[in-house]
Amino acid sequence: MEFVPGLDLCRRFHDDVVGPIVRGRFPDLRYAAGRLDTGSELLGLDTPRSIDHDWGPRLQVFLAPSDGHLAHRVERAVADDLPAAFLGFPTRFAGHPDTGLGVLSRTGDRHGVRAGVLGDWLAESLGFDPRLGVGTEDWLAVPTQRLAEFTGGAVFHDDLGEAGPTRARAALGWYPDDVWRYVLAAQWTRIAQEEHLVGRCAEVGDDLGSMVLAARVARDLMRLFLLLERRYPPYGKWLGSEFGRLPGAPEVGDALSGAVRAATWRERERQLCRALTLAAVRTNERGLAAAQDPAVSRFHRRPFLVLHADRFASALRDAITDPALRDRPPVGAVDQFVDSTDVTASAARARRVAAAVLPD
Repeated sequence: MEFVPGLDLCRRFHDDVVGPIVRGRFPDLRYAAGRLDTGSELLGLDTPRSIDHDWGPRLQVFLAPSDGHLAHRVERAVADDLPAAFLGFPTRFAGHPDTGLGVLSRTGDRHGVRAGVLGDWLAESLGFDPRLGVGTEDWLAVPTQRLAEFTGGAVFHDDLGEAGPTRARAALGWYPDDVWRYVLAAQWTRIAQEEHLVGRCAEVGDDLGSMVLAARVARDLMRLFLLLERRYPPYGKWLGSEFGRLPGAPEVGDALSGAVRAATWRERERQLCRALTLAAVRTNERGLAAAQDPAVSRFHRRPFLVLHADRFASALRDAITDPALRDRPPVGAVDQFVDSTDVTASAARARRVAAAVLPD
């Protein structure tokens, strides 16, 4: 069977199969449908390799609270009328449901259509309902991977109006400017804390440590460039792919690749400084804060060249108009200081962790 990009497959699955079933069985039901949960297809990054698990004809049907009691009946109706295959792909899944949908199988015991009340799903998936407004605490408690998926997915049908997922997605299109400044400042702060250590590790004979630190700074720069271009950084598997889509990515990527592959710490430093300068110029171009000199210089009296990235962090924080946000600890959004999948994959855990770093 010929590969079909997942979002295209799911859209056609709704339009040709699921939508007619729902409207035929429940002619007066107002609903929305889409793919807003998880998966590489929500970022347009799925390939034939993705077919081996949790990929296929699947979608979500969202109901108004008054129709929530129909959720099970909608899923049952789909199960009763679903064809065995769609565009050559089985419409059922087999495997371990506690770890995902499983694998496509014509003899599978479940289908990939889930129905429920939109508000309940938003609370579980994001930790809050963006249709009711998005506060600072909400913005900073949602991992950017989740924001990338939710805004990168697709709504196939929505006749819930202002109560539908289209409105929820629009509310999370991008950070308000002050939150954007704060997140950028936190990212620059991370870079400032380690940019000078690449040379210091090498100086004491720890070349492996120097390489690891260079890679860490490179990763932080990739996330920074995505944030500068109003893109939510995805998690590690897709970070490089999303970064590669950015304008100017070849030049920056060449510098970052040079830093990670460098055989000597001086070359590592040179390439990192090249990438740091490009990031500084792009930050200045954004006009979110007072421009800073993008030139590198020595780190105190030590023989290491750095950008002094803390200058950019400070300028961005000074430009924040909300005093409470300006005085917040410079940790940023939850996945700027938490790297555990078991935390970032759970909206409830992520919110608890995000709240824990705030002053009393």
